[in-house]
Amino acid sequence: MAVLRDLVEQYPFLAMDTEFPGVVARPIGNFRTSSDYHYQTLRCNVDLLKIIQLGITFADENGTLPRDTCTWQFNFRFNLADDMYAQDSIDLLTKSGIDFKRHEDYGINVDHFGELLISSGFVLLDDVKWISFHSGYDFGYLLKVLTCSPLPAEETEFFDLLKTYFPCIYDIKYLMKSIKNLKGGLQDIADDLQVSRIGPQHQAGSDSLLTATTFFKMRQTFFNDKIDDQRFLGYLYGLGSGISTPNVTNITIGTPPITNITIGTNAVAIINTNTSNNNTPVATTNGKVHNREIIPETRKF
Repeated sequence: MAVLRDLVEQYPFLAMDTEFPGVVARPIGNFRTSSDYHYQTLRCNVDLLKIIQLGITFADENGTLPRDTCTWQFNFRFNLADDMYAQDSIDLLTKSGIDFKRHEDYGINVDHFGELLISSGFVLLDDVKWISFHSGYDFGYLLKVLTCSPLPAEETEFFDLLKTYFPCIYDIKYLMKSIKNLKGGLQDIADDLQVSRIGPQHQAGSDSLLTATTFFKMRQTFFNDKIDDQRFLGYLYGLGSGISTPNVTNITIGTPPITNITIGTNAVAIINTNTSNNNTPVATTNGKVHNREIIPETRKF
């Protein structure tokens, strides 16, 4: 971590991607707005699940990468026998090359990592700029790692906490709202901008590197190398002011639950639960799937 502390002083733009075990739950009940529903969905899943992988790429303000190692990939302890997950996500992660046995045996202790992250020089500082893509869940998991606590009950409290730890965030997906011709996922945007991927697809390290290079190419192409922070800094696509659909007041959303639990003050429906051989709850969902190949401990590009 001492190496990274030195790096961030010269390369204070950090592009980030995480991998996590899918979406296993939906909140049930009444919600003031659609944004509130989206946040409560994020909150209940982040509180229930564990981060699997984190990728971070360093760059300076001009988009220049360190000459030696620019990307770091951290692979965390995850136990299929004990930890909750979405079965279809795990299936695809396994097909992508993730060795969950190695995660179990050699994965990084997330609590220890959180302690190191606090003193890393990455967080709590205004001069460190975080770059991401559609990153509500990514930052949700990082806040959980940093605080060792459940996420705040209210979305406004979440953004207050987010601003404390990550004062400067650019979400590429939110930036795309001002660009008519850019649509799709990260790889689609990179292809449109003729940005090449380095490293294998479906790894957090490679994805964080692609996030970095895509951001700077987008900034150069569409923003004349300067982004209006008043318009774009600190917004996450799909949450709060970054939501893309009109707010709907007093909505009721829920699915007939097979298993109900309570997180904080909210009831949660675990989606299509089944049971593993050791009676550990497992969930299957058609939600967003994150499938990244892991390299045990740390992978450098």
